[in-house]
Amino acid sequence: MACYTFFVKLFTLICLLNLSFASRRMLQNLVQDPQTQTLHYHKGSLLHGKISINLIWYGNFKPSQKAILSDFVTSLSSPSHSQPSVATWWKATEKYYHFTKSNPLSVHLGKQVHDENYSVGKTLTNDQIVQLASKGEAKNAINVVLTATDVAVDGFCVNRCGSHGSKSSVVEGKNDKFAYIWVGNSETQCPGYCAWPFHQPIYGPQSPPLVGPNNDVGLDGMVINLSGLLAGTATNPFGNGFYQGPSGAPLEAASACTGIYGNGAYPGYAGDLLVDSTSGSSYNAHGANGRKYLLPAIYDPSTSKCSTLV
Repeated sequence: MACYTFFVKLFTLICLLNLSFASRRMLQNLVQDPQTQTLHYHKGSLLHGKISINLIWYGNFKPSQKAILSDFVTSLSSPSHSQPSVATWWKATEKYYHFTKSNPLSVHLGKQVHDENYSVGKTLTNDQIVQLASKGEAKNAINVVLTATDVAVDGFCVNRCGSHGSKSSVVEGKNDKFAYIWVGNSETQCPGYCAWPFHQPIYGPQSPPLVGPNNDVGLDGMVINLSGLLAGTATNPFGNGFYQGPSGAPLEAASACTGIYGNGAYPGYAGDLLVDSTSGSSYNAHGANGRKYLLPAIYDPSTSKCSTLV
């Protein structure tokens, strides 16, 4: 399982990153700047074909919060008349498929499962996350577990804000694997750790937080985390795709560019972003239903650099 962990706090002090997705390598193993990392292909299969992204809502989420994330998933495959768009951002993952000479995946919003009664409690282990992820489709799917603000998950806010992995299952008499993702809502537990730049950071330069495009610190942070994990899942779904470093703590398509959202980004500064003239919110991508989102830079394997939308 490719479980996302953070760089040590020393690296955080140096870089002031969002620290929300993807496994982090220890500073002593990071021998190159993230802008010039080389993600190696480990000959494993990537996700391809039509893939449904199923959302498993665990705990109490408002309908407006669910709409923010479901609209984001819909945006991945919905071209927007306004650019830059979420669909354009997602298309950047196709460059990895060019390297493997395989067809890229086509994603769409699948079913949504609502577990508002906390069926396995409010303190979850990794095994329970996998158990919840199994409530989604078991074939041609990415099952996303989304935990509410009052749910504690092993390692959450300590060394990770989300994770992705895969699980074997038997479908129609055949062994199969489905990919899963977990992301937590950090609004009350650690917004300075998982929702930067929409909250004052715990470490590093103390620049003022930005206004989130959906006016919800927790959910705008979850979008950042989920988008990065989706990029990692597409390009390294089973732990043997594209990554750098040890398989248990890899740098992947988005985590290799942590903290970079626009051109000119540097520690404590997310980059030159678009700003909504009415709300003053910062964003870099247009989505479905008039939504705006802030998405992380994606490592471009053709240039060995982090590519941003703005």
